[in-house]
Amino acid sequence: MNTVFYEAIARLPLATGGAIEFLGPIAVAAWGVQTWRNFGALLLAIAGVSVLTDVRLAGEILGYAFAFANCVLFVGYIVLGHRISAGGPGVSGVDGLAAAAGVGVSSSVIPYVCDQLAMRCLPRASFALLLSLLPVSAAGVGILVLRLVPGPAETIDILLAIGGIALHQAKQ
Repeated sequence: MNTVFYEAIARLPLATGGAIEFLGPIAVAAWGVQTWRNFGALLLAIAGVSVLTDVRLAGEILGYAFAFANCVLFVGYIVLGHRISAGGPGVSGVDGLAAAAGVGVSSSVIPYVCDQLAMRCLPRASFALLLSLLPVSAAGVGILVLRLVPGPAETIDILLAIGGIALHQAKQ
């Protein structure tokens, strides 16, 4: 999944590749919407992420193919990761992740372990919606590390994504 993403952003603007990547989690979150409140939360998160990523139609066709392949793989990661995190008789979700050693070897272990722990506690749609915080956290890193202060429009986008998360209510 990560390799395909890197191939995509080698051929597309980063924001465009990131936006296409998030179509999958947004679709998973939309599939799980069961209340008007969560529908509103989804719309806020979509609005925040879509404007924050600043999509531009530029780049190579192959980049788009890689980006959409990554989108599909991200959906697979959420769906399969959610199943693994649920575990089975005598198997914890983290043990299931350890069995999928390819994920741990090819990318960072800590974020995937955190994902597994979150997936164990959250419904799939809630977890997928929470992924809209990734561009928000990237903006935070940009502020802290690169001193890239968001403008008024970007600040509103960040607040929209956070508002969507705050509005969302997991199925009880």
